[in-house]
Amino acid sequence: MSRIGKLPVELPHGVELTQANGLISVKGPKGTLSEKNRPEVVIEVKNNQITVSRADDTNASNAYQGLYRMLIHNMVEGVTKGYTKVLQINGVGYRADLKGNLLILNLGYSTIIEYVIPKGIEITLEGPTKIKVSGIDKQQVGQISAEIRGLRGPEPYKGKGIKYDTEVIRRKVGKTGGKK
Repeated sequence: MSRIGKLPVELPHGVELTQANGLISVKGPKGTLSEKNRPEVVIEVKNNQITVSRADDTNASNAYQGLYRMLIHNMVEGVTKGYTKVLQINGVGYRADLKGNLLILNLGYSTIIEYVIPKGIEITLEGPTKIKVSGIDKQQVGQISAEIRGLRGPEPYKGKGIKYDTEVIRRKVGKTGGKK
């Protein structure tokens, strides 16, 4: 049995869940999110609580019960609070700038990188070395953050590159550090 799938999801005031044509839609103050529904799970709304149950007792429906419970929970949280990831740029001369829907990054390469910001994502700069990625879709915020980080990941010797603000880089000693 899925332990996570059995837990109900609280439906806050101002948020509504609808099901139609195999789609689950959650509408809230920040926007609307939708996800395809699978026949292995049954979704019910009672007393401002969403419960996800299995249609049968197969292993697939057990797995989908936990998955869809978390997907619905993330959609409800996204349309009420939203999601945010913060990236830090470390390195001499490394910086970021915003121009319209372009994030312009100078990361020590011979060319400047222009990253097009997709719809549904808001990027703000808190200084030239701090990037804040926010939106209502948790998967999209994480994907965009990972793509920006992947442009110049942190290296272990000096820590230069783009990293998450909560990330800890394990530093290595250089050539001279290993001699005895």
